[in-house]
Amino acid sequence: MSTTNATSTASDRIDAETEDAGEQINTEDDQTEKEVLDDDEEGRSELYSVQEDMAARNNNDLVNLQLFYCQKAKKLLMLYPLYLSLFVFFPHLYLNLCFLYLQVLDWAYGMNPTLPVLSLQDEDRLVILYICAHVAVMYDHTSNAQHLLQGHCSPITCLCASEDRRWLVTADMGQESLVIIWDAYTGIPVRTLFDCHPEGGVSAMALSKDSKYLVTVGDGAVQRVCIWNWTDESETPECQVDLSPKYGCQVGAEVCTDTFNMVLGSLSQSIFYYDGVLAFTATSAGNIVLWDKQTQFVSRQPVVRKAVKLVPLQEEAITVLTLIDSFIVTGDVNGHIKFYDGNLKLINVYNEFSLDPIKSISFSKEKPSISDLGYSKDCTLDAKPFVIRWGTYIIIIYNHKCTLLKEHVEPLEAVACHPKQPLVAMGSHSGTIKVWDYEHKEAVCSRVFLPHKQIQCITYDPQGFYLAVGFASGALQIVDACTLQSDDKECFHYSQDSITHLTFSQDSRYLAAADTGKAVTLLRQCKEGTQEVWKYQGRHHSHYKPIQDLLFGVDLDSSQPRLLSLGMDRWLVEYDLQNSGEDGLLILSSERIEQSAVPTCMVWYPPLTPEHFLLTASNLYKMKLFNATSKMCRKTVFGPSYGSPVKKMAILPASKDGDPNSRYMAYITQDKVLSVFKVGIQILPLDGNPHKSFAMICHSTGVSTLACSYDGRYAFTAGGQDCTVFSWELNLSLEASAALGGKDMLPFYNLLEGGRDGPLFREMEEYFYYCQLQNQDLDTMETRLVSTRIPLADVPFLMRALGFYPTEQELEDMQNEVKFSRYAETRNYVTDIDLEEFIKLYVNHRPASGIARQELCNAFQVLGKPDERGIYTIDRDELLELLQARGEHMTEDDLAECFTTLVGISGVGASCTESVFESMLPPEISMETFATDILGFSAATQELPQEHGHDL
Repeated sequence: MSTTNATSTASDRIDAETEDAGEQINTEDDQTEKEVLDDDEEGRSELYSVQEDMAARNNNDLVNLQLFYCQKAKKLLMLYPLYLSLFVFFPHLYLNLCFLYLQVLDWAYGMNPTLPVLSLQDEDRLVILYICAHVAVMYDHTSNAQHLLQGHCSPITCLCASEDRRWLVTADMGQESLVIIWDAYTGIPVRTLFDCHPEGGVSAMALSKDSKYLVTVGDGAVQRVCIWNWTDESETPECQVDLSPKYGCQVGAEVCTDTFNMVLGSLSQSIFYYDGVLAFTATSAGNIVLWDKQTQFVSRQPVVRKAVKLVPLQEEAITVLTLIDSFIVTGDVNGHIKFYDGNLKLINVYNEFSLDPIKSISFSKEKPSISDLGYSKDCTLDAKPFVIRWGTYIIIIYNHKCTLLKEHVEPLEAVACHPKQPLVAMGSHSGTIKVWDYEHKEAVCSRVFLPHKQIQCITYDPQGFYLAVGFASGALQIVDACTLQSDDKECFHYSQDSITHLTFSQDSRYLAAADTGKAVTLLRQCKEGTQEVWKYQGRHHSHYKPIQDLLFGVDLDSSQPRLLSLGMDRWLVEYDLQNSGEDGLLILSSERIEQSAVPTCMVWYPPLTPEHFLLTASNLYKMKLFNATSKMCRKTVFGPSYGSPVKKMAILPASKDGDPNSRYMAYITQDKVLSVFKVGIQILPLDGNPHKSFAMICHSTGVSTLACSYDGRYAFTAGGQDCTVFSWELNLSLEASAALGGKDMLPFYNLLEGGRDGPLFREMEEYFYYCQLQNQDLDTMETRLVSTRIPLADVPFLMRALGFYPTEQELEDMQNEVKFSRYAETRNYVTDIDLEEFIKLYVNHRPASGIARQELCNAFQVLGKPDERGIYTIDRDELLELLQARGEHMTEDDLAECFTTLVGISGVGASCTESVFESMLPPEISMETFATDILGFSAATQELPQEHGHDL
């Protein structure tokens, strides 16, 4: 990989101009106007160059080209004249830049343990390429910098490079699989193949020696081999063939032992030698299989080679077989690397490492000069630099020097940020905790915990003295935050269930843990002599469904710590810390905060109002504010809806230089059904405006947790099974981007079907005016008092008239939201509401998606019984009893009024007699009968699939 190109690339030019612009911004005001105009003209000329570049490429590569320039957004936006020109010439690209610049992927920790590491070294720099989830990482060890190749939405499963290391190719196996060819010099995607193997993605690929052709192997039931001329604009392969299933999946193979009358083992890797005339294959028994020569080529028929010779090289299994110049190179399970000539004669051995089995070997195409090595020319072999990867290590051999790197290759579930320093700790299933300085990108310390492995969660105390570690075994350990060392007495094991949540109190005196056994354990720091020790305080099985979140707070009156837990059972439990002891952890109060929605997380709302709130999120895309003392629901807003509900939230600290009332919240979303995992930022205060929320894909297979730096500049997401932690640089100047969605009421009008000019808004106005007239008596002849508000008591009727039928609890929440909206400031209740306030109330409280068929199916499966045909039905008398005794109770008069109105047999308010119900309802009610004959849903509506997003 050469660092000096004859032709300057677009990336180099943009970087150079950006650095010049940064210097110009910091200069004094005595610069002449001519210099500013020259810079503006230079920026415009660069944009014309970009425009021509984009026009020259096909439409498929436009997205990738935009992605490249979005990666340069931070530098581009420093040049103000260029920024203005960007908006003029590329408004669509401007929107992408504004959006992506809010969250920039800054660093990738970890790696994919199943893919090789490639060497891109040259004479000046130690550069390697490896994979982190759906991102390819070009790591420059010399400057300790990463260049991230982003473009895939699914995990990258294949990686290869051209012989000269100029071109890199990555592929994935997602639902919309991609193959992307990258320029290794600039990191720009130059070609993208969309859905080249739609049946399952790409399982293997390779470039030809001249880099012109790319061969891909599909992962479908019938594997297809395609050869692409990626240098042209064709969307179809040059040729393709389907492999017969009799050959099996092209991943591994076996050689019949009868051929050589000895144990061969499974085949690991194969290479061609002497321009493809000979072929060698390594086996797990330490043998090399030599295949017969190819004598002729038969068109459109597979060339079948026969094993003609077996060479036993060693007893250990050979895991890697590759070729460099005229030498054959092997790597084995003992971590040894051996060089052979064409006759399989041993030339050299690297055996001083002796670590884990070797996974890959990659050589650089550059070789150092003999003078650099210090040896005479006639006694020295070509010592080209190469890269070796074991399970957890990467070793770079360069000028007879070794450089050792170590990354996480086990699932990463835990990440935590130090409360006062730029440090982030990561814990993996291998039992390893590694602490990084995320500003200097350096590892500070690490520790392997034995015998307990599978670290599930970690957290720092607010003072930064301790780091608590929770394990899948149920063990809990408290270590020193600086050294990661601890006394053996600081390991607690009071549960056999995996620890899922850890949290310290604000004064660092308490530590609480939640586990998969639906219990909460409390530890307290006590003083014994001159030492501070942690002691068991109590444990309580407080939920009957998994615990979603655990949180410490501060009592507003006594300033004492308070502990709350939130479960999937919809209960918010507060514990009595003052009266709890070794006999048990006591419960102070329990509140059911949801009826149908399942809460997912909670956090303390920042002090933006005189009132103190607890913020919760649910799986129905709603966020609720609860009074910190009374736990009354005080506000409900429509939350971020990017295809999946919010899983975890974190309030970012207030900016020291900015507006103290301008606060932000980071969050992650997860939907395992749709495989949508995102990280985003929300502008506070919450009001339901969708344009105040931003999100982008963070991981491709799942996201386990979120942590934010002490200064709010970075957010860290752990991917779990992808063995990766991503560092996101946050830009907290979001108001300008949010303004693109409109000001004042415009974003809320747009949430209505048809907007402000649509039929729903006109219907709202008519009903609202009707309520005003009704409150002044429709038949009155007196002069009417014109008002823009209606009584709060009319809100339920207006909601139902618009087709939204909230429960009694939801109506109470609506009225409390309006009633107490100004109580903290004025000590007066609000008893009426205007049209704009009603619209906000409507769009924030109504369901994010309509009733789906699957919801009715689930209800009948829970409440009903299957008949002889397997159809779930509910007995009529049992249904009437459930409606009167469960949930929000209905009286007999309420039932009669509802059913007669729905069925349309008699007028509203008919008397409730058994004969009336018998005439209206069949003895056994099926889901189809209930939906079609009673609720009035059409058959077509029932067939709609379950929606995961919102249709507002």
